[in-house]
Amino acid sequence: MTENTAGSTTGNGAPAPSDRNSLTVGPDGPILLHDHHLIEQQAHFNRERVPERNVHAKGSGAFGTLEITEDISRYTRAAALQPGVKTDMLARFSTVAGELGSPDTWRDPRGFSLKFYTSEGNWDLVGNNTPVFFIRDTMKFPHFIRSQKRSGASGLRDNNMQWDFWTLNPESAHQVTYLMGDRGIPRTWRHMNGYGSHTFMLDNAAGEKSWVKFHFHSDQGVECLTQQDANRIAGEDSDFHRRDLFEAIEAGDFPSWRLKIQVMPYDDARTYRINPFDLTKTWPHADYPLIDVGTMTLNRNPENHFAQIEQAAFEPSAVVPGIGFSPDKMLLGRVFAYADAHRYRIGPNYQQLPVNRHRVEGAYTYQFDGPMAYDHTADRAKYAPNTTGEPFSDETGPAVDGWEADGSFVRDAYTLRADDDDFSQAGALVRDVWDDDARDRFVATVAGHLMGGVSEPVLEKAFDYWKNVDADTGKRIEEAVRAERGTDVAPGPTEAEDVVSA
Repeated sequence: MTENTAGSTTGNGAPAPSDRNSLTVGPDGPILLHDHHLIEQQAHFNRERVPERNVHAKGSGAFGTLEITEDISRYTRAAALQPGVKTDMLARFSTVAGELGSPDTWRDPRGFSLKFYTSEGNWDLVGNNTPVFFIRDTMKFPHFIRSQKRSGASGLRDNNMQWDFWTLNPESAHQVTYLMGDRGIPRTWRHMNGYGSHTFMLDNAAGEKSWVKFHFHSDQGVECLTQQDANRIAGEDSDFHRRDLFEAIEAGDFPSWRLKIQVMPYDDARTYRINPFDLTKTWPHADYPLIDVGTMTLNRNPENHFAQIEQAAFEPSAVVPGIGFSPDKMLLGRVFAYADAHRYRIGPNYQQLPVNRHRVEGAYTYQFDGPMAYDHTADRAKYAPNTTGEPFSDETGPAVDGWEADGSFVRDAYTLRADDDDFSQAGALVRDVWDDDARDRFVATVAGHLMGGVSEPVLEKAFDYWKNVDADTGKRIEEAVRAERGTDVAPGPTEAEDVVSA
């Protein structure tokens, strides 16, 4: 390869005639269409932004390693989770609802997406900084996101839309309690935990299966911003979290998280008092304690944000042997939706980009052609089976990472179990985990949000929503809002009604 030392080049590598002056008829004349370098520059500029992510648009990330320090081979045969194995990886953190240019200190869950370049293929764990989510059925996801975006008329974020959706979907209560609590705005990405959130399956070398939840606990500790500080920072530096991560790593202050798992024996899922596949619920640690696994460390910043972060494609469909899916309806819907979003946003060959490429030598896929195809297999067979000796897979029989299913085709919610309800875990968080100061801040945050444009009948439904979470807290929220608006508090429930709502 020859080195160009004279100046810049055109897209085809030839010397560029000028990056400062267009080709014209005389110094004052019209521009000529055959100035191909000018046309190339303008045309590429018009196309240099891929569509931003519809969800999780604002974010950034860094590269690092996952090192396994404990032996969990009794649960999984995944090569990347064996003791002593060190795997290169990429992490991306983000807000959920805001656009690419929005402040990253808005109150919002944070995406916590991880890509592990394992010896068996890429394993992506696409989660959040909360262990639960707003909904439990993927059919609701587009509706949920639209309720958190902008009004079609004003183009503004609309609290009334948000509360309208949340109160009509009470399964959201657990996540909204997290969101409106102290952990709703992390101080930095380095100071928040991450969770795979969904339930996944593990299978070991003997074919034994179990269910698992993944946790990443920050070694920096969990620290959060108050609403007042978050508002101030949003006005001073809308890239505060992005800047913090980059500058910390650049200074050699490498953030790390301890990977832990909860494991549920396979058969426990049939009878456990909470549906273990319901994304709005957590597994109590008293029943399924945390098991130490290893450490994730971020130690290398991207060299090019667009190529390595904006074009990074995380997808729950990227699993490896030893890790599989579960009957979680949200997970199963995301298995399709995320990869399809990348095919639209980046292109059908997004997996060939360097940041998304696997590290498996000798891999052979029957994906063929399409826009921006780079990998190719020359004249090898593009179909299977074939008589030319090209490898193809032909697994038959029960799936190693599958589960039993039987029943009629239905459109229905999960079958309710003994402790399956929408409010008890949120109520326990408010009453049993938080102290009085945390509850005071929570009441102020929720009341402030409700006063930001939420009107009847949604407002009354919001009061009932929080009274179902915790009667006293809900009453305090109502009193705060009505006092600010100068309206009377609605009559309280009778003793019998209070027992029902509790």
